[in-house]
Amino acid sequence: MPAAVRSIWLMPSNDDETLLASLVRDLADRFGTPVFQPHLTLRGDTTTETAALTEAIAAAARQVPVFAEPISSVDITEAYFRAFYARFAVSPTLATLKRSLDPAEAGSFLPHISLLYGTLPAERKVPAAAAMGRRLAGRRITFDRICVVRSGQDIPIAEWSVLATAPLKRS
Repeated sequence: MPAAVRSIWLMPSNDDETLLASLVRDLADRFGTPVFQPHLTLRGDTTTETAALTEAIAAAARQVPVFAEPISSVDITEAYFRAFYARFAVSPTLATLKRSLDPAEAGSFLPHISLLYGTLPAERKVPAAAAMGRRLAGRRITFDRICVVRSGQDIPIAEWSVLATAPLKRS
């Protein structure tokens, strides 16, 4: 079952991905947590066939140009995959992508890029989140592609892999 689970990720541009990946690595080193590829999940843990998801991301990517969104805050939760994350407002572009690729969950969309996975006490994360919030709040992240990824809660993070990519329209 886990091998057939996939997700759809919105990916930051190379420069922003490099920055975010360095933050993920720094936090993972600091807190002893896993390293992962920074992404904004548009649809998670689906068993929909890869071919159907690939068609869906290609259609969505043809409708949306490369765009940038400001980070609204850096927040923490007790959720493993959202232990520490950069949050974005639900902009019209993000809402369009979510409705197109995961209409059943569009009403509960919380656009974010996780920076730390794990179960850590809040008192350990709060100072780091505050410092990161001062550093990142308002910073615009450019998104330029959508990917189908073999990933899910029951698949080890080290085994996550991109299966298909669709670039967003260039202006």
